[in-house]
Amino acid sequence: MDYRFEQKDGQLVIRMPRELDHHTSEALRRETDGLLSRYPVRGIVFDFQDTVFMDSSGIGVILGRCRNLRFAGGRTAAVHLNPQIQRVFQISGLHKVIEVEQEPVLTGKKG
Repeated sequence: MDYRFEQKDGQLVIRMPRELDHHTSEALRRETDGLLSRYPVRGIVFDFQDTVFMDSSGIGVILGRCRNLRFAGGRTAAVHLNPQIQRVFQISGLHKVIEVEQEPVLTGKKG
């Protein structure tokens, strides 16, 4: 898979794959959930720097991790969205439940 994880100071930064579709979403979900169960994570940053495509299964992965972390009192953010991914966020309503930032810093505005 072409995604990467970095865990530092209670934040899990996930460098999202080039294409976030049904092929990559399930593996990403499994690995992310495993990391969340093993490490004390207070925030997740989804880094879309390399992502050019995302379908509904990718939206589901993000919403599910956001919901799980919110139940634990954590925050989520998305960074480096290109115009296509920004459009997916707008159409799907993701921008209402996850912070959209330029750089990976969780501000605490949304859960």
